[in-house]
Amino acid sequence: MARLRLTGRGMWITALIVPPLAFVALFIVYPIISAFAYAFYDWQGLLRGDFVWFDNFHKVLFVEPYASWTRNAFTHNIMVFFALMVLQNGVGFLLAYALWRELPGARFHRIAVFLPVVLSTIIVGYLWKLFLHPLFGVVNQSARAIGLPWLAQPWLGQDSTALWALIFANAWHMVGFPTLVFLAGMQRIPTEILDAVRMETQSEWVKIRKIVWPLVAPSATVVFVLLFVGAFNWFELPYIMAGLDGSPYGSTDVLGLYFYRTAFGNVSSGQQDFGLGSALAVLIFVFIAAVASVITVRLRAREIQV
Repeated sequence: MARLRLTGRGMWITALIVPPLAFVALFIVYPIISAFAYAFYDWQGLLRGDFVWFDNFHKVLFVEPYASWTRNAFTHNIMVFFALMVLQNGVGFLLAYALWRELPGARFHRIAVFLPVVLSTIIVGYLWKLFLHPLFGVVNQSARAIGLPWLAQPWLGQDSTALWALIFANAWHMVGFPTLVFLAGMQRIPTEILDAVRMETQSEWVKIRKIVWPLVAPSATVVFVLLFVGAFNWFELPYIMAGLDGSPYGSTDVLGLYFYRTAFGNVSSGQQDFGLGSALAVLIFVFIAAVASVITVRLRAREIQV
């Protein structure tokens, strides 16, 4: 009887574990391994050609026009990361602190802040594309209504504002996530520490710098790493709002769009090269994995020091 119960338990555990592992192996592990393999071959459309060693990597990094496209897209990803670090995470921390202090309407604002996060990126992209429409968009209409007509601009139609418009839309969409993560970290701060600090000072800045920020450091580590990975995997929002070419004039081009165009082609060129696209995908994967690991180790070490 005991053996039957053990066998039944083992079958139950196997039934729970095997399907997720099979899903991960089929849709995550196999594509990654395939991309590594494809990157070392020359491709003629869907036909695999000769083994070319690291020639695809060399083209992507050092041969024009691919090298310029790579630098341009990589630069924009870096800009997105630092801008969202300040805008999305910075505002998220301030909102979390305000909600933690139970300001008037905190319960309603907690729901309102997180509500955009549950929306699909596709919905958010099309929504903000309508908001930023140069003729009937709510942003330009509001600017004219309050007497600031100079703010009414073609936000997505000029290279000086297009990328920043996408960054703002992404921050609006995801600011609720770091807000709730930071808020959860703040709610774990012992009340004894807060009472002791109140006896020493009433300065909110001192409380944040000396107590709140050091104690929410584990939450900050999670938020920073996820933001870095998301910033360098940016694809859906720029694709919906600016198009596959990173319009206008490549000012919104990022590595995700560049990889898709290279591997699968686009309407304007119709060209595709699985070898170059796979090489680019491998470089993106290695860069994200390496830098995310370094960030995690450094921030975890700083948590221990604090």
